[in-house]
Amino acid sequence: MTMTPTTPVPPSTQATSAASTTPVFSVEGLWKVFGPKSERVPLDPELAALPAAELRSRTGCTAAVRDVSFDVRKGEVFVVMGLSGSGKSTLVRCLTRLIEPTAGAIAVDGEDVRAMDRTRLRELRRHRAAMVFQHFGLLPHRTVLDNVAYGLEIQGVGKAERRERARAVVAKVGLEGMEHRRPGQLSGGQRQRVGLARALAVDPEVLLFDEPFSALDPLIRRDMQEEVIRLHREEGRTMVFITHDLSEALKLGDRIALMRDGRVVQLGTPEEIVGSPADDYVREFVRDVPREQVLTVRTAMRAATASEAGHGPAVAPDATVSEAIEAVARAGTPARVMDRGRCLGVVDPAALLGVVAGTAPGAATGAEPRKEAV
Repeated sequence: MTMTPTTPVPPSTQATSAASTTPVFSVEGLWKVFGPKSERVPLDPELAALPAAELRSRTGCTAAVRDVSFDVRKGEVFVVMGLSGSGKSTLVRCLTRLIEPTAGAIAVDGEDVRAMDRTRLRELRRHRAAMVFQHFGLLPHRTVLDNVAYGLEIQGVGKAERRERARAVVAKVGLEGMEHRRPGQLSGGQRQRVGLARALAVDPEVLLFDEPFSALDPLIRRDMQEEVIRLHREEGRTMVFITHDLSEALKLGDRIALMRDGRVVQLGTPEEIVGSPADDYVREFVRDVPREQVLTVRTAMRAATASEAGHGPAVAPDATVSEAIEAVARAGTPARVMDRGRCLGVVDPAALLGVVAGTAPGAATGAEPRKEAV
C-alpha cells in the first residue's frame, strides 16, 4: 500500500527513492531471431504468431527469444529456467549484447543497453555485469590467484592491488591455501569456485550465471548452490541465474521466469509457480515438487480465535508448510503465525495436510498466475 506523506518530501529524498526502485535490468518486448531477414519476424504479427516449426519452414528463421518482458530488482536472485532449447541462455547473453537482440528494449539502471557504443559495452561487461559460465574458461598456465585477478588486470588495476583483492575473494569462496595451484590441479567444484571468484573480484553490480553447475557431480553441485546462497545472504548482490533444473531454481530463486519455446510462460515466486501454475505445461513441470517444502504457512493460515492467539507454538510467516507440520505435530495444537510479536493467524493439521494434497482452499498462493512481468 502506498502511503501519502504528511509533509513535503525533499527532492534529494525523492531522487534516492526513485533510484532505489529503478530495476537493475529492465527488459521489454525482447526478440532474438536467427536467420535471413530476421528483423521482419517481430514486425509482422502473422509471422510472430507462428509455431517454431512453421516459422522455420516459411522463413528459414528460428525465434530463440519471443517477446519477453521482465524486470530484475536490485538485490534479488532472478532465475530463468527452461528445458534445452527454451531460449534461456540466448536471453541472458542478450542482456549484455554478447548476442545482439533482434528487437525490443534492454536497460541497465535505466540506461539503454542497445544504444551503448563499444566503450560503454566494455564498461558494462567488465565492471557492472560479470558472467559465470558452465565451462570455467580458466587460463591453464596461470595460478588460481592470477586467474582470479585476470579481470582486474584487464581493467588496468596495479599488480599489488589486484593480487590483494584476488586473495580476499579466493578466501571468500573457500579456496584459501590454493592460491598457487593451477587449474589442472583442481577438482571441478574448485575450478568453478575460481570462476565465481574471478567474477566477484571485479565487484560487479550483477552476477550473470549461465548454467554454471550443470556439469558438476550432484554433491559438488549442492555445495556450489549453498555457496551462492551464502554469498547472496552476506553481500545482497543482484544475481541472474540460468538453469534447466527445477529444484535448483526453486532453491535459489526469489523469482523465477519459466521459459518454453522462447517465451516466458510464467513469472513469479517459487511459491506462486508451485501453488498457482499458469497453464498445463507449468502444472506438469511442477507436478512432482514436494509442495510442503515450497509453499509457506500463509497458504494454510486462517484467523485465530482469542484462545488460539494466546498460546501454542509459533512459526514465521515465511516458514514452509513442512516446518509448520513439524511444529504442530510436536505441540499437538495449532501453530500461531507470528510476525514481530503479532499473531497473523493460525495453521492446524487439517489445513496443512490439505495444502500438501493440493485440496485445501489455501493451496494456491492467492496470486494470479503471471505469464510475463511488464
